[in-house]
Formats: sequence, structure tokens, C-alpha cells
Amino acid sequence: MPPSALDLLTRLNIVYPMLFKLTNQRANRHTHCGVLEFVADEGKVYIPYWMMRNLLLDEGELVHIESRSLPVATFSKFEPQSVEFLDITNPKAVLENALRNFACLTQDDVIALNYNDRIYEMRVLEVKPGNAVSIIECDMNVEFAPAVGYQEPEKMDTSSQHAEDEKEDMIPENVGFYSFQGSGNRLDGKKKNLELPQEELLKRLPRQKGIPDYDYEVGYIKFWRRVPKTNGTENKPEEQEEFESFKGKGTSLRQAKTRK
Repeated sequence: MPPSALDLLTRLNIVYPMLFKLTNQRANRHTHCGVLEFVADEGKVYIPYWMMRNLLLDEGELVHIESRSLPVATFSKFEPQSVEFLDITNPKAVLENALRNFACLTQDDVIALNYNDRIYEMRVLEVKPGNAVSIIECDMNVEFAPAVGYQEPEKMDTSSQHAEDEKEDMIPENVGFYSFQGSGNRLDGKKKNLELPQEELLKRLPRQKGIPDYDYEVGYIKFWRRVPKTNGTENKPEEQEEFESFKGKGTSLRQAKTRK
């Protein structure tokens, strides 16, 4: 703002910090802001580009400025204008750090945040206790609304039918090898069908090593034990001889002389 504005404000009974309401009367748009310096040329003010977009202003157009006193903010809610903002590791911390460069917030404004050489736009959906609030030295709760273009991930179907389908997919196909499945021949020449259905065969044949359990149920673990046949006798361990030390034979380096 120009120095003459500071000269005028010091003569008035205003409340600090200095906050202003900017209005584009042609488009009936308004917003609020603070002041950085009083060094502009007379009759001119310099405002950020994103603020000019909110006011629908072009460079060189007229803007109406008046001093305002705003309540201290207690709550604010923001809507990211791009889903790329969600890729930031800690978006809330980035927002809180960027708001240190702002003096106030106005509902329905779209503010711009500069982070990692990128510009992220955020719409101010709600502020309390008024439509425009001061955020200088305040304790404000911040919330996020879903970003523009964000879609909730589809939830997996947990119905019983879906669970049964998954269970069948996990069970391998019945492709194992089983011996003695052919048909036999009689000495008298008569033929008799000795083939058994696959299900009946699986029940009668002993389980062999390397053949999967086709009756496996998802969520259960089976432990197969092979009990050795004893035929009515008990296997007793063989009795071992007791260990005794120094039972070996010694040898002498000098050979004994034999008498003739």
C-alpha cells in the first residue's frame, strides 16, 4: 500500500493488527487481507495473483479498500483443489506452516500454498466464528474435506458367496496319481467292472507321500502321523554295554628282547 495510507490510518482509531476488506464492486466480490509494507506508488496497491483471481480483477482495475476488525479464528476447513496434495507425507503440517504467511481467511476464498516449488490451491470451505477471521497468534483447529476428484477405494465384497469362491480358488485341482485304478481280468473270461468313482477311490486308498490333500479346508491345519505296526510286540531298545575306560592295549616303543 502507498505511504499515504499509513499516514491516514495512524490518525484514525483503528484496532491492530491492521486488516482490510478488499471489494471489487463491479463483480460484487470481496475478500480480506493484511498489509506487508507501505512502500507502493501513490494510487496503487499490490496484491497476490491468487487474490486477484478471487476478486475477478485484472491488472490496473479499481479496488475498494476499507479497514476492518475481524474475530480470532477457532476453526477452519479446507478443500484441496487437486488430489496431488494428498501425496504429501504430512499435509496438515504443510498447511499449518503455510498459514503463517496469512493474516486472515475468508470463506469461499481459494488460497495458494507454495511447497517444494509447486503451487497447491485450497478452498476455504468454512471458518468460525464468522465468515472472515483473523489467524494471527491464534489456536485454530484445522480439518480437510475430500480433495476435488478424489474417489474412495472400492471395498472388497465380504459376503459368504465371495468367501466360498476364494476358498475354491485356493484348493488345487484333483490331478494326483493313484495306483491300481484299472480293471482286472478273471481266469474264466468273464469281465467285471472294478473301476471306482474318484471320490470313493480317494476314501479307500491310503494317503501317499507327495499327493495333496484335496479335502483341505482353508483356515485349518492337519497333522498326519504314521503309527508303526507292532504286531502285538513292543519294540525294546537294544541293551548297550556299559562303558569302561582304559580297556585298550598298550604298545611300547622298545621291543622286548627275546631269549634264545
